[in-house]
Amino acid sequence: MELFDTATVLARVLTSGVVMSIEKSDRELPALERLLTKRTGRAKAVLLNSRTGALHAALAGQGIGHGDTVALAEPDEATTAFLAWLGVTVEGQAPAAFDLVSLTPENAGRLDELTAEATAPALVVDLSGLGFGPAAAVLTDDERLWARAERLKIFGAYDLRTMWTQQEADEDLVPGVQFNYRLSPLVAGCVRMALTHAARPAAASSGAR
Repeated sequence: MELFDTATVLARVLTSGVVMSIEKSDRELPALERLLTKRTGRAKAVLLNSRTGALHAALAGQGIGHGDTVALAEPDEATTAFLAWLGVTVEGQAPAAFDLVSLTPENAGRLDELTAEATAPALVVDLSGLGFGPAAAVLTDDERLWARAERLKIFGAYDLRTMWTQQEADEDLVPGVQFNYRLSPLVAGCVRMALTHAARPAAASSGAR
């Protein structure tokens, strides 16, 4: 990744004056959501500030929580340990509650290929390996799953109106415990840049020599 490209993104975000993910005028988060849904073929995206936040959102979006049991295709030690912390037991391999893909600079250009066979209700994409800080996303075609996951990441508030006025619009969507899993526009802009560069053909991205 060229340092000039990174500096351009940083300058764009910082000079916009929008550095909080709750601001309605933010453009970085929606742009990354659109890129991820396009690349994965999913209808909805939830952006989060960590892999564990995304795992939590993927489960909470399906109403899975403490005392429940889930199946996962190939759970690693870290995933199993975090789910145990949530009080969720991993037992069996199918049907999986979520699919998990971890991106790096080496495989980011193959995101569509890596997620093509995913069939679980939620697709977790760990973006941390791209090098711009902890970041992840939950992709889904399930409107209710998406709405619940969105609620989980922003203190149980669905939008600015319910966040600031505390006037609840949908009691069924409020998580029992409220978290701050919001991704910053700055990280979102850098991640989108990395994914865009990775998707370009090698010849086009290298330029003339």
